[in-house]
Amino acid sequence: MKKAFIIGVALTSLMAVSACTRTQETAAIGAGAGAVIGGVTTGSVQGAVVGGVVGGVAGALVGQVAGEPNQCYYRASDGTLYKDACPAS
Repeated sequence: MKKAFIIGVALTSLMAVSACTRTQETAAIGAGAGAVIGGVTTGSVQGAVVGGVVGGVAGALVGQVAGEPNQCYYRASDGTLYKDACPAS
C-alpha cells in the first residue's frame, strides 16, 4: 500500500509539469524520481521524502544549466558571477 501511494504521488507530480519553466520541470521530475527511488529503496515514507528533496534540488540545478545552451558562467575579478556566450570551439 505504501509503495502504491508513493508511486501515485510521484506520477501526479510528474504530470503537473506541463505549464512550467525548464528549471521547474526538471526539479519536479527530479523530485518525483527521487521520491520513488527513496521510497522503494527504504520502504518508508521518510525515505521517499528525503529522496524527493534531494531529487528536486538536483533537478533544479540541472534545469538551470540545461535551459541555457551555449551560455557559460564566468567569475569577474571582484568575485561576481556572470553569464556570457561560450567561446567558439
